[in-house]
Amino acid sequence: MATGKQLSGRTTSGEGGLGEVDRLLDELERNLESARISLKQQEALLTKIKILGRDIKTATPIFTTKGINVLSKYGLDADASTTSREALRCLANAFLLDEPSRQIFVDLGYAPKAAERLKVHHNDDEFLISRILFLLTYNTELDFQALVDKHDLAGSVVRHVSRHAKTYAVSDITACERPPMEDAAMTETLKLLFNMTYYYPDMVLTFNSTIEPLISLIVNYRLPTPPLQQPVNNMLNALMNLDLQSFWTQTLLHPEAKINPLFPRAHPEVVVDRLVFVLEKAIKNYPERELDGAAASLCTLLRRSYELADTQVRSRMRWLLLPREKDRNKPLGQGDMLSSRLLRLSCSANLPTLRENISNLLFELSDKDATTFVQNIGYGFASGFLMTHNIAIPAHLAEASGQRSEGNITTGGDINPVTGQNLSAEAAYGNTGTDDMTEEEKEREAERLFVLFERLRATGVVDIKNPVQQAVEEGRFEELSD
Repeated sequence: MATGKQLSGRTTSGEGGLGEVDRLLDELERNLESARISLKQQEALLTKIKILGRDIKTATPIFTTKGINVLSKYGLDADASTTSREALRCLANAFLLDEPSRQIFVDLGYAPKAAERLKVHHNDDEFLISRILFLLTYNTELDFQALVDKHDLAGSVVRHVSRHAKTYAVSDITACERPPMEDAAMTETLKLLFNMTYYYPDMVLTFNSTIEPLISLIVNYRLPTPPLQQPVNNMLNALMNLDLQSFWTQTLLHPEAKINPLFPRAHPEVVVDRLVFVLEKAIKNYPERELDGAAASLCTLLRRSYELADTQVRSRMRWLLLPREKDRNKPLGQGDMLSSRLLRLSCSANLPTLRENISNLLFELSDKDATTFVQNIGYGFASGFLMTHNIAIPAHLAEASGQRSEGNITTGGDINPVTGQNLSAEAAYGNTGTDDMTEEEKEREAERLFVLFERLRATGVVDIKNPVQQAVEEGRFEELSD
């Protein structure tokens, strides 16, 4: 028989490990009545259970009613201590490995005691209790509304998020200067906040008091590389679920009592600047396939910010995210600016979620006007989005695009309506924009243009022939060697 991991001279694999866990639980259960074991000895026994409980092959006795009951008594019937925290670690491991054990914990009536423990302002307690409650949001019959109403669960979450925001408000704080458990505890609480607002939408307004500290965290937290790791992604996800519209309305009704953290009076653009900075850094530092889920919340937050922003902030967002005049020296989407990167991602086959979010963001930056949308990003990028969302394509733009496709440059003003490139730049440098591109970049650009023209042709508004297909038919398409 294979030898398992060693713990105090005992094997932890197979029946030996199961028997050891049973023996340890029996010893702890007897101590609940006799109280003969010191706190230090209790902690040592719980540590052994914790180690054995990491492997589902040896952890089975923990998942029983007896196991969960014994560990819950040590974890939550006593005051916060290193012993109780060791028991809570055993429970957190059990709930992660065995879903039915979560309901046993709920049936034993320990969830309210867990909510009460979250009132303790200690990173270790916050980390463990938030993780346990987070896991209880999945497939249990726990009444979270009762925890909010009777045990101030929402208030505890708000206080913890606010406490972390104050810690990170010091702009030059470094990772080595933070308490070791600060990030871990905050991450678990943010995950709990997200799940409660996601699975229990009626509670969203109860947690709106976390908006201000969440924004403070997003602005002040020193970003890792790549940026959308925990806890940054948890901050963004938690904020995305909250009712920013309601919060904004309250600040308008009571301006003398509230400062709107979304658009601070002294620097109203600081939050959107930060969100755009994080988005740009993410796009530069993540492989494309990893961006789909990671960056979607950023686009959603930017869309909501634009909806609530005043004229000044809206103008700033359009300047940051839409193509600028200098981008039109080439067909749009070919440069290195954030706007070009966004356009390329908006038609990526690898990003079904993010490409839709980006297109929606660009459409809203165009004030949801199809004509402005086409003028901003070019008919090639805009047509697919307009078609799939049943938005009427302005007839004069469709007609202009059809004429441009056949070489007629008498319509469309000073800009090629399909590519978004300045006509003067086309005349000066040609309309291919490929002189400085590598062979690989040219191949990718050909694929992108093929997709764009197929989208345009599928609208049925214009009869346009794909230039890539035409080049193949005319023998002008060169197959690159491997």
